[in-house]
Amino acid sequence: MPISLLQMLETRLATHRPARPWLRPLMKRSAVALILQVREGELHILMIKRAEREGDPWSGHMAFPGGRMDPGDAHGYAVALRETREEVGLDLERQAHCIGRLSDINARPHRGTFGMAVSPFVFRMDRAPVFRINHEVAEVVWVPLEFLLNNANRETMRWRRNRLTLKMPCYLYGRYRIWGLSLAMLDELMDLVEDTDQRRRSWRR
Repeated sequence: MPISLLQMLETRLATHRPARPWLRPLMKRSAVALILQVREGELHILMIKRAEREGDPWSGHMAFPGGRMDPGDAHGYAVALRETREEVGLDLERQAHCIGRLSDINARPHRGTFGMAVSPFVFRMDRAPVFRINHEVAEVVWVPLEFLLNNANRETMRWRRNRLTLKMPCYLYGRYRIWGLSLAMLDELMDLVEDTDQRRRSWRR
């Protein structure tokens, strides 16, 4: 099943038309890499637990390798490659194959009028990786896609900011809570797998 699941994703990503914000030319830019691999007969996706850092709005969150665009980056794809190499030591150009991309998400940082467009690129990796994580990453975690596809594993959490409290969807995989931007990307990926009229609703949709 995992091989067919991966093949199905590749086929659907090939014809997928990811959404892009109209104001993207005016927005700050960043990009991430969603890396898929069949491990012990089951399709997994690579996530990172960000290191605890004061002043970082995503400190300690579950995320994907990635970061902000630098002046020397030609485009979002180059950002995903560079940041993955810097954060976890993987050379995706040599070790993986890009099979598509997902819709840009507005991260809405505190600074900047138009927000930040995050571009997710999806990769297939066949060989076992050797990680070299930097100071921005606390851990690397492989999450089974079957766990995420099982709606029984979907939970809710309360997110508080100042006086605002919202009920948010999430997953709790062991001790790792997956929510927010990362969940929005995963939801689009799982929508492609299920290919039904029913759509998962994350807080960014």
